[in-house]
Amino acid sequence: MRKTFAGVGVLLLFIQIITVAQVAQKPDDLLTPAFHKAKRDDLRRIMPPNSVAVFFSNPVRSRANDGSYKYHQDPNFYYLTGHTEPHAVLFIFKETQLINKAELNEVIFVRQHNALKELYDGARLGKEGAREQLKFEVAYEGTEFMNFKIDFSAFDKVLFYDFFNDVRNTEEVGDLFELIEQFKQKVGYDQKDLNVAIEPKKNNIDLVSLDVLMQKLRGIKSAEEIALLRKAVNISTAAHLEAMKAIEPGMSEMQIQGLHEFIHKHYTAEDQGYQSIVGAGQNGCVLHYRINYKPSVQDGELILMDVGAEYRGYTADVTRTIPVNGKFTKEQKLIYDLVYEAQTAAWKKCKAGTTFASLSEITNKVVNEGLVELGLYKSTDPADMVDSATGRNRYYPHGCCHHIGLDVHDKGERDVLKEGMVITIEPGIYVPNGSPADQKWWNIPVRIEDDFLVQKDGCELLSDLAPRKSEEIEKVMKESSVFTTLDLPDIDHVK
Repeated sequence: MRKTFAGVGVLLLFIQIITVAQVAQKPDDLLTPAFHKAKRDDLRRIMPPNSVAVFFSNPVRSRANDGSYKYHQDPNFYYLTGHTEPHAVLFIFKETQLINKAELNEVIFVRQHNALKELYDGARLGKEGAREQLKFEVAYEGTEFMNFKIDFSAFDKVLFYDFFNDVRNTEEVGDLFELIEQFKQKVGYDQKDLNVAIEPKKNNIDLVSLDVLMQKLRGIKSAEEIALLRKAVNISTAAHLEAMKAIEPGMSEMQIQGLHEFIHKHYTAEDQGYQSIVGAGQNGCVLHYRINYKPSVQDGELILMDVGAEYRGYTADVTRTIPVNGKFTKEQKLIYDLVYEAQTAAWKKCKAGTTFASLSEITNKVVNEGLVELGLYKSTDPADMVDSATGRNRYYPHGCCHHIGLDVHDKGERDVLKEGMVITIEPGIYVPNGSPADQKWWNIPVRIEDDFLVQKDGCELLSDLAPRKSEEIEKVMKESSVFTTLDLPDIDHVK
């Protein structure tokens, strides 16, 4: 028995050492606990009287067998806490509550320590870490939630996002599955009717208002958030610039994706903000093409690269379309320059007070009238432009603008632009094989997407490190790349 206890003691000491090391190794430009607390206070101020807001962490996603995808925290949860681990729940109260003989206006439940799990997967924050590092005054372990006395029927509103029933029931006590199930019981959540509580007296569940409140908060970026977005955008555009120099016929889409993502990692971006889209020729006409599997991009094709880095949780969203051989054909340049014209027209109109709808209208006007002039449309009559199968504009089938931030399509109000919003402007024209247009236009996909900071009297282009003009792209593609001298072994002939 002495050996057993001694072994456990050594293991616990090992975990403590790991915990200290992990804290010491964190980047020095993460958002601070003060930032996250301020956001909780901001939410509390706009919550309705006598209400509680409830946020759950993201589930762990299974990849295959006993392997999981890299964990990514729910953006709302991270925004309000800074916590990056799974199996947690946050409660924010409008008014101070007396619970378990303690006065509190917020409480967080996190994973408990587990020496064996931490040996394999790394140190956990625990409730002590939630208090010391996240600066929560009240923090508990998930296993303590079952006996935590909260009378949800006393609130006029219990605000939370509805459940998607995609959370696995793991062997771990107090995991996210248990937290959700216990919450459902406590709040009177009727699984047969997702919009109605079990008991009429508990019919205070509100599955709608919380998202409206979070859009108000997250749409306007603070100075700290803008600084991280600038870094994410700079990393992304540096990668686009380098890819322009390195691309040549015969490379695979996957190789080109790798060029971008290597640069991201070089600048310590944790991940991509979304699945990288690298599509050559016809593949570029697939709006969310993600397999990036074409083994050889061809001389004469365009390649569309929609790739953005995630830095400290914040993601850029940048798209460039370039000729694989470094030179646009006549038709490719005409389409490209038309998209450039549409984006520039929207940029000139972009400022606080402008509506999202007006930016969309102006890009559509420029694109549609330009396509009529080029002969791809007979007129701007919807009957001539709308594809009957999709109900969308045949060659410009998507919107032009969205917020970016903790999500690539970030939360934010989408009526009027306000100072401090960070948005994309991304018109595009896609002419796939088999289109009713003349065959000379087939296989031409073009999207130009840039990130803009909305200001009082205009908007700042954040992503100007990567060239936008067709002439500038052709010029930079003649430059040598840092990847040019990369010489890897031919593994197909290694014995």
